[in-house]
Amino acid sequence: MSTTTAKDAWTRYRSVPIVYRIGAAFVLGSIVGLIVGEPATLLQPLGDLFVRLLSMIIVPIIVFTLLMGVRQLSPATLGKIGGQVVALYAITSAIAVGIGLAVANLIDPGSGLTLTESEFETQEAPNAVEVFLRIVPENPVGAMAEGNILPIIFFVIVFGIALVLIRDTTEDESLRRGAEGIFRAVETSAEAMFKIVWGVMEYGVIGVFALMAATLAQTGAETLVSFGVLVVALAIAVTIHIGVVYLGGLIALLARQSPAAFLAGSRDAMITALSIRSSSGTLPVTMSNADENLRIEEGVYSFSLPLGATINMDGTAMYQGVAAIFAVNLVGGSLTIVEQFTVVAIAVLASIGAAGVPGTGLIMLTLVLTQLGLPLEVVGFVAGIDPILDRLRTMTNITGDLAVATVVGKWNGAVDFADGIWVGEETPTATSADD
Repeated sequence: MSTTTAKDAWTRYRSVPIVYRIGAAFVLGSIVGLIVGEPATLLQPLGDLFVRLLSMIIVPIIVFTLLMGVRQLSPATLGKIGGQVVALYAITSAIAVGIGLAVANLIDPGSGLTLTESEFETQEAPNAVEVFLRIVPENPVGAMAEGNILPIIFFVIVFGIALVLIRDTTEDESLRRGAEGIFRAVETSAEAMFKIVWGVMEYGVIGVFALMAATLAQTGAETLVSFGVLVVALAIAVTIHIGVVYLGGLIALLARQSPAAFLAGSRDAMITALSIRSSSGTLPVTMSNADENLRIEEGVYSFSLPLGATINMDGTAMYQGVAAIFAVNLVGGSLTIVEQFTVVAIAVLASIGAAGVPGTGLIMLTLVLTQLGLPLEVVGFVAGIDPILDRLRTMTNITGDLAVATVVGKWNGAVDFADGIWVGEETPTATSADD
């Protein structure tokens, strides 16, 4: 009897879409963190386990899905799609910083506050040449072991194109069969990874609850109040960017589709990004939404989304504009128009080499403040609430990845707008026990 009851309870639990379960975990975890306080930090290992599980599948997901994408594209098509993706990422990043600066100039975060001494161990930021050279791995296996995403993407694309050339141009039949055999093995591996993703996301309900409880227990309500203006400034900038640039510009104007449908199809990834603060960690969910909800073809999303998780840091770049104004207010200074344009250039360049992991914004902020001659103590001053700010930044990044993939898919006839969320049919990403 008890076994039957437990089975029925589990079935009812699984019948609730994963997005709602994760959303409930996010809210409940936040409440527990604020009410319970310091003891809630004991839940941190459960949250860390979820992040580690996501980290575990990042590299194989990128390798297998990117190879599957290259398999379906000729080198000429790959170049066309790649150019469109990179151009859109660069344009939206520049707009994001501009919006961040505009909102910060209006709201003026940090005015009236006094900079306090705080220690922060800075890391030397790479220059433009170093960022470019780091794209090419000295050791592809080492890049995979270290989780360096850009070098991994570079090598996988080059390797995939080489396999395509062997398959399509060589006269040796055995070599052609071998290349196609590798692609078939990769396809099987990709399907296996998606099964693993299902299990990881089921545990994610526990992981998100623990992450939120531990984070809010550490930051507390007082911290939120003290830096409320900074949080509000970034939230307004994020809302404007998502609403005007992504929904209005990319989805409604360029893709000519319903912004509401796009949001419905992207919400799993957006909530996951808001919860775990990692573009790379959210990648499996982002890919699942692109495939099952937005109906973007694998040849597009398997290329654009892994690349976007690394170089499309609109939210992070936007934060540099807001934080720069915040920092200069803390020291009683001001930024000229030229200096603010300098922030735009620095933030866009730095976002190219930024990793899609929690805390990247602090390293980028160090670069911006150094270039502007502002004290690096500001970084330590905002580090306490960075987990909250980082969630907004990461959600923006992920939303931009999916919006760009949708537009590029539209331009290349690689989105089925007659199916999925576009016609009001939602396909759960990880709710069926048979999947």
